[in-house]
Amino acid sequence: MNVLFLMTDQHRADTLGAYGNRLAATPVLDELARTGTRFDRWYTPTAICTPARASLLTGQAPFRHKLLANHERNVGYIEDLPDDQWAFSTALRDAGYNCGLIGKWHVGHHRRAADFGFDGPDLPGWHNPVDHPDYLDYLKANDLPPYEIHDRIRGTLPNGGPGNLLAARLRQPVEATFEHYLATRAIEMLERYAADPKPFFLQLNFFGPHLPYIVPDEYFDMFDPELVELPKSIAETFAGKPPVQANYSAHWTFDTMPLEVTRKLIAVYWGYVALIDMEIGRVMDAMRRLGLNDETAVFFTCDHGEFTGAHRLHDKGPAMYEDIYRTPGLLRIPGQEPGVVRTEFVSLLDCTATILDLAGIDPAPAVDSRSLVPLASTHEVPWEQDIVCEFHGHHFPYPQRMIRTDRYKLVVNPDSTNELYDLFTDPDELLNVYNHPEMAEVRGRLMRRLYQVLRDRGDNFYHWMTSMYDVGEVSYDPTLSGLDEATYR
Repeated sequence: MNVLFLMTDQHRADTLGAYGNRLAATPVLDELARTGTRFDRWYTPTAICTPARASLLTGQAPFRHKLLANHERNVGYIEDLPDDQWAFSTALRDAGYNCGLIGKWHVGHHRRAADFGFDGPDLPGWHNPVDHPDYLDYLKANDLPPYEIHDRIRGTLPNGGPGNLLAARLRQPVEATFEHYLATRAIEMLERYAADPKPFFLQLNFFGPHLPYIVPDEYFDMFDPELVELPKSIAETFAGKPPVQANYSAHWTFDTMPLEVTRKLIAVYWGYVALIDMEIGRVMDAMRRLGLNDETAVFFTCDHGEFTGAHRLHDKGPAMYEDIYRTPGLLRIPGQEPGVVRTEFVSLLDCTATILDLAGIDPAPAVDSRSLVPLASTHEVPWEQDIVCEFHGHHFPYPQRMIRTDRYKLVVNPDSTNELYDLFTDPDELLNVYNHPEMAEVRGRLMRRLYQVLRDRGDNFYHWMTSMYDVGEVSYDPTLSGLDEATYR
């Protein structure tokens, strides 16, 4: 079976109509959800680009593959996967697949997509490389104007200097955007692969809607800011939270901009998503034109989420909130039931085993991944009732581990304040109840479950937990360490 893997960068789930956004302009992705499977609890293994993308490539959690930071903000970790690293792309190649990647790579620094068996232009960096020769050739060949921006939006840093660029208008038509260029190159590769009898895997990676949100006028102004509902976590005070969160808020200059600007930023972000949805539509139209629909599985997801003002933050960072860890995840397999909605906890990591499963390849080397194919139906499927995520730092080392259950989220911050949220009563994660006496039993059970998972995986973070906390004697327990439904949910 062929596979088309559509991936964005820094993408909130609530930007899609399929995930409840009543104002969203995402008809293409909404149709993919309607005809396939929508996963409502899809999480990134870590909310930062390179480690998350390396997890997809290898089927390994970040602590295992050890590529733990973006090289642009590396804090002493390795910058590339080792030469002998197993990757799903080389397994596909060995099985006779054409294997292509158009767009953002960002899996390490020196080793490129071609080193892992992918066809396609080498497009390095974290944001649209608008000076890339292939893009410039595309503009010239189509008599399109060069990249130029204006009306920049940014706050003011604590030292009085200009803050990071958050958004700007692009003085180009849609046909000249980097997103249109990427979709065009993907369609060209689809046409090439469709003429080859070999099956194919094609990954189209957009660099957006990662900030700064730089889009043409029609998308910059697509949504009325007055209709934008601000996230409730705008009320964040950081009381009882790790101090790093307030420091990050100052770094991203949230409080130096009026709320009207925040509304506009969210509106432009939604416009960026709408632009990408339109370009994905061009690729899906090409799939139909080439007669590939009935023999091609289609994924849509991203590497991680984005704050966009939630918790008075932008970008991502050392705060394990739903805004950046829960992401969109869609999968359509030819012949499957349409409109399936699953609430199991699944991960970007699970895509690796799923891709191999669809290709008829043993997924065992993807050791931290589990095929989602059984979930692309309405059948009951045995599945874990929690998910564990990790973070290792961005700008500076900052190890974190998180366990998320139906009701609770525990975040262990060894260098700071631990966090516990009751997501039934506080879905916006404003009140840290870690030290509340009535939460002692829940806190203890979650701590033991997290310890168990980390120990059984081989994540050495559990040694730190042993040294800092009395987690008690924890043996393997398939019933989730005795967590009963009332306290575990």
